[in-house]
Amino acid sequence: MIKFSIKKPETGTAASLVFLLFLFACSPLKQYRDLPDVVKWEPDIARFEALDKTESYPTDAIMFAGSSSIRLWSSLMTDMYPYNVIQRGYGGARLSDFAVYAGRIFSPHKCSALVLFVANDITGGNADKSPEEVRDLFSLVHKTFRKTNPGKAVFYIGITPTRSRWQAWPAIKQSNDLIREWCEKKDNTWYIDTEAAFLNSNGEPKEELFRDDKLHLNAEGYKVWTDIIKAELDKVFLN
Repeated sequence: MIKFSIKKPETGTAASLVFLLFLFACSPLKQYRDLPDVVKWEPDIARFEALDKTESYPTDAIMFAGSSSIRLWSSLMTDMYPYNVIQRGYGGARLSDFAVYAGRIFSPHKCSALVLFVANDITGGNADKSPEEVRDLFSLVHKTFRKTNPGKAVFYIGITPTRSRWQAWPAIKQSNDLIREWCEKKDNTWYIDTEAAFLNSNGEPKEELFRDDKLHLNAEGYKVWTDIIKAELDKVFLN
């Protein structure tokens, strides 16, 4: 195993620039930054930044962030009342792009907590990540949030079992389990388990909780989510 000893240059603008470039080159996110599937979300992140300039949020707000299930949660504000919320979901986000943009999403905000749901890194396709890679990317998002919100609560919503991705469920479940184990070792970090609530007596997805695409939650699905997630928030903030 190769070990690097990094010493920051003491003086000189050029030397400092070289040092920063070196750190960038060694970043675990370097392999993702320029991928088309990452770059394509730039307009969405820019819209978040524009919104941050026109809207103000209380410092006790909870940020709900992640992929389309967060973006499509039209009743989030009322469902989470009396908690204040910031909603930052976009398209088909994967942890590999969310981790790249996390600093820009998180840094403008002082929050009481982060609730994260990202469900597109394992879908049953050839480009799927390993469960271990998914866990490691989540750890990077966690670290980025804590940079601007040190010590604040982080909740990870386990990926729901869905009919459209049922063939990939074993790998998805493994990534859920790895993240659960990771969360259990971190201070003020919780895994929110939703699996049982979305499976029927035959151990298959409850299709009545999803839209016609058999992937995204419908109104009844969001009610189930609300009950589970709000109960977890209450355990932390009301006890």
